[in-house]
Amino acid sequence: MKSAIEEVRSVVEEVFDHLHKNPEISWKEFETTNYLQGLMEKEGFDVTTFDDTTGLVVNVGSGGKCVGIRADIDALWQEVDGVYQANHSCGHDAHMTIGVGVMLVLKKLGYPKEGRLKAIFQPAEEKGKGALAFVEKGIVDDVDYLYGVHLRPIQEIGHGYSSPAIMHGSAKMVSGTITGTDTHGARPHLGENAIEVGSLLVQGLKAIHLDPMVPHSVKMTMFQAGGESANIIPGNAVFSLDLRAQTNTVMIELMNKVKKVVRSVAAMTGVEIDYEIGSEIAAAEVDEAAVEMMAQAITETVGEEYLTEPIVTPGGEDFHYYTLKRPNVKATMLGLGCDLSPGLHHPKMTFNKESIVTGIEILARAVILSFERIEEEGVFT
Repeated sequence: MKSAIEEVRSVVEEVFDHLHKNPEISWKEFETTNYLQGLMEKEGFDVTTFDDTTGLVVNVGSGGKCVGIRADIDALWQEVDGVYQANHSCGHDAHMTIGVGVMLVLKKLGYPKEGRLKAIFQPAEEKGKGALAFVEKGIVDDVDYLYGVHLRPIQEIGHGYSSPAIMHGSAKMVSGTITGTDTHGARPHLGENAIEVGSLLVQGLKAIHLDPMVPHSVKMTMFQAGGESANIIPGNAVFSLDLRAQTNTVMIELMNKVKKVVRSVAAMTGVEIDYEIGSEIAAAEVDEAAVEMMAQAITETVGEEYLTEPIVTPGGEDFHYYTLKRPNVKATMLGLGCDLSPGLHHPKMTFNKESIVTGIEILARAVILSFERIEEEGVFT
């Protein structure tokens, strides 16, 4: 295994450098898709792309059973040194590089010997919609085991350590409008102050109480109302809400409570309050067998002393839609320690690049272990 990794190391380093220097935002990963397609086809892999979306799927082998790996390919849009730009501050450049490296290493090792291997390079994870789009295309309908990877911040685990699962929470991003009528500052009784309506919404959200044993939160993250004229009471406003819950069940309860708050404030003030869910992420639902094999892969790669417990994090990942929408898929996500700092989504995020090599070996071993388990069960066809 390690000799095969060393043979592809120079290619892996070139791939990361290219992807890091050429980030593209969600649904616009055109050059990223073209680059990965060219690279994989040059290596002799069968590549599938799509007319209606970015991203690609790489297939190897034949037979009824399939093991898959998934990497997200989009970057964030954020301010870096005073300029807004695409930026790989969530580590997706590393995830793609690991995915490429796994395919190259397994090719050198002659895998799959039976069955099929599928690499999914998925767009728009940051929008929470990419996995759903690929689910709708049937891309994971034939996948038995599916493995993802995500770099972890130093606040969770340090370089060298790895977790066999990441227990992401559920998230919803809500956009709303308050629609009323502007009125003169001297005649507040002729309208409703949208700012005061927003304040009532905030108070109502703060009064929501759910099971304290399950982490959850809801908060207003944006509110805009009024203009330059201080003597006009604004009747209209726009706002955003961020909802988080550690389980999908509690997220349903939380959203129902938010709906009640909105209805109550609208009825009390007599204004129209509309909202829509802009993006949402499902909480993690991992498979015990997949976690077991990932843990074994970590142990074989770095030693049992560097194997940690599954990471529980309030952050979200659309990877988990694959298992939520297709329960037949047995999946987990590798949490890769890499001394990532100051933190995920920080414009100046950095990490120890040697972790990419570690991630390749762990995921490659997880794939091999999965094929071995399928062979032991005698269910390749």
